[in-house]
Amino acid sequence: MKKFWKNKIVLVTGHEGFLGSWLTKILLSCGAKIVGVDKVKNRPISILKDLRKNIIGIKGDIVNLKFIDEIMNKYKPKIIFHLAAEAIVEEAYRNPIKTFKANIQGTWNVLEAARGKDFIEGILVSSSDKAYGSHKELPYNEKAALKGDHPYDVSKSCADLLSYTYFHTYGLAVCVTRCGNIYGPGDFHFSRIVPDTIRSVLTGKKLLIRSDGKFIRDYVYVEDIVSGYIMLAEKMRQLNLAGQAFNLSNENPISVLGLVKAIYKLTQTKPNYKILSRAKYEIKEQYLCSKKVRDLLSWKPKYGLEQGLLMTIEWYKRYFKR
Repeated sequence: MKKFWKNKIVLVTGHEGFLGSWLTKILLSCGAKIVGVDKVKNRPISILKDLRKNIIGIKGDIVNLKFIDEIMNKYKPKIIFHLAAEAIVEEAYRNPIKTFKANIQGTWNVLEAARGKDFIEGILVSSSDKAYGSHKELPYNEKAALKGDHPYDVSKSCADLLSYTYFHTYGLAVCVTRCGNIYGPGDFHFSRIVPDTIRSVLTGKKLLIRSDGKFIRDYVYVEDIVSGYIMLAEKMRQLNLAGQAFNLSNENPISVLGLVKAIYKLTQTKPNYKILSRAKYEIKEQYLCSKKVRDLLSWKPKYGLEQGLLMTIEWYKRYFKR
């Protein structure tokens, strides 16, 4: 709906990150005017490299309430995508205080700064399947309890509950998205299994798998997630979606080892990995049901796992040739 986005001022927190950069890129193609906030400005390697002239990029930390409030007052965004967060589970385990500040305090700052500002039409808070914690019944639907046990999971559970609070108490138009594991071109967090496996294949090194390889997850191509975010923002008012959460998943769970073997097969490479079984405090089986968003918005992933992995592999081939 390019008509919806044309010349619309959109604030994206974490716009320099993996998902944020893809969202920013696609919103720009729809005609939106992007104000981006990130702790890092002008990352040297990014899919936004040739697009930054079209972005108002501001360096700053959402943990600072005054900073984010001033940004909103100055630029008066109509739509806010809140993506800025500590996104790595292992880093959250090592540094819980930093994670709680980024993911919990950062979220309440964005919501508090938005409260009472009539020019804001809607806010989309990016959460995670980890917000659900561990449940015996799978796949998780949006009615499942939020009961994270470990630092990263708890930070997401709290951010979700804060979003509900600001909707139910103050009437803030906010939706929450919970996604599976997102992969695709431009992800430079090589601690994640997809880019790490592809890097290992392309550089001829042994892949070290932190877990036992049996963890079950959803893996969703980044452009499919972006399309879901954009559709939710477009329809939030029209369909009265504020105050709700939505799972975004390809509903095709696979084990870590199954995913790794698929990448070796697609690259026609002999498997070369070592299982370390060192992953701590991670949920063994976790995957989502996306029936709600499919029924309400007719959203569905465009890219299957094989196609998404092939596109991702081709991108990294070009990257590692630089």
